[in-house]
Amino acid sequence: MKTKHFNKLPLLAIVFFVHINLSAQQLTQVPSEEVGLSSERLNVLTETFQDYVDDGKLSGAVALVARKGKVAYFESFGKSDMESNTPMAKNSIFRIASQTKAIVSVGVMILQERGKLLITDPVGKYIPAFMKTKVAVAKDDGSYDIVDADRPITIRDLLTHTSGVAYGGGIAKDLWEEAKIQGWYFADRDEPIQATVNRMAALPFESQPREKFVYGYNTDILGALIEVASGEPLDVFLKKNILDPIGMTDTHFYLPQDKRERLATVYSTTENGLERAPNPGGMVGQGAYVDGPRKSFSGGAGFLSTAMDYAKFLQMMLNKGEFNGNRIISRKTVELMTTNHLPFPLNEGQGFGLGFSTVEDLGLRGTLGSEGEFAWGGAYHSTYWADPKEEMLVVYFTQLIPARNIDDHGKLRALVYQALTD
Repeated sequence: MKTKHFNKLPLLAIVFFVHINLSAQQLTQVPSEEVGLSSERLNVLTETFQDYVDDGKLSGAVALVARKGKVAYFESFGKSDMESNTPMAKNSIFRIASQTKAIVSVGVMILQERGKLLITDPVGKYIPAFMKTKVAVAKDDGSYDIVDADRPITIRDLLTHTSGVAYGGGIAKDLWEEAKIQGWYFADRDEPIQATVNRMAALPFESQPREKFVYGYNTDILGALIEVASGEPLDVFLKKNILDPIGMTDTHFYLPQDKRERLATVYSTTENGLERAPNPGGMVGQGAYVDGPRKSFSGGAGFLSTAMDYAKFLQMMLNKGEFNGNRIISRKTVELMTTNHLPFPLNEGQGFGLGFSTVEDLGLRGTLGSEGEFAWGGAYHSTYWADPKEEMLVVYFTQLIPARNIDDHGKLRALVYQALTD
């Protein structure tokens, strides 16, 4: 009998360990009062966003608020697909576009921590075509000259969007159009990211390095750089080093077939109300995220995700680089990423770190929040922010492009902060 009793103990221990490990994959939801948020006041947020749906301004959305490491608010609104009357679910999957950038930026910092690169390195050390780049300089007559960049762009230039590379629609847009590299949408490209990025290097950028903030292909180039420095495809590297350790099981560049029914439909604001975006379409459209070549891993705008998955990523950052018992990056790396790196303001009261905007002066910015907050958003009208002072994160996902005549982002911020009670 003793033998049987002791033989069962290891199995019981394994089952208990597996249970604890699996439960740790989720941020625990608690009554909002437990973390200093009023459930009564949060109801105003629920009512307001239901009004957006009822008034035909939103098809649907998911909002999540976590504080002190616990989920205090997690609601879905409206429809995932209006034509089929499919309700939006908390685990609906969204195209998160530029919210991919923060995850890829963390990937770059992982490689620095492993001695594979320094962010002060020239990009050309890893992708030789970028050692000598060109800059387009506008002339008074509407034409332009092409000159040499005054120095090689660095990895830090890419992380801070100060390399000068735009989305192909600037001064030399004719050359970018001829090269068929314009806009952030890559899902339909029948070529690997390395090929696209190497062709970019021959095209003229919008400004000299570190001259100004130019939003563009910076993080797509970083994705290609990660592949070179790590020796792995970008999707494999991110899955192994960020997504799996954090427990982001629903974050993908291209959706597995068994998850396609969970992908929310994209709608557009028109004069006639909301209209279903074309399929597949381009930047305005459903995209080739399910049925497509599945070749181009866009580090700048390629991921699909859920609100809970993205909340886990932000909680890792608020935890100073650790989540689910796994350290992703060091606390000093988190500090560097969420510190302003720009020698000029991004907007009034705002700067930009390594993959995130930052709040430098709350009064100058003029909206609720805290100095030290880091944030960004996506082209499909999603947004997020993390507020270390309040130990709080907010994720808001919807699929609306273009989004016109809607003030949901501002209302979200106001209604989250008005619910604080401590």
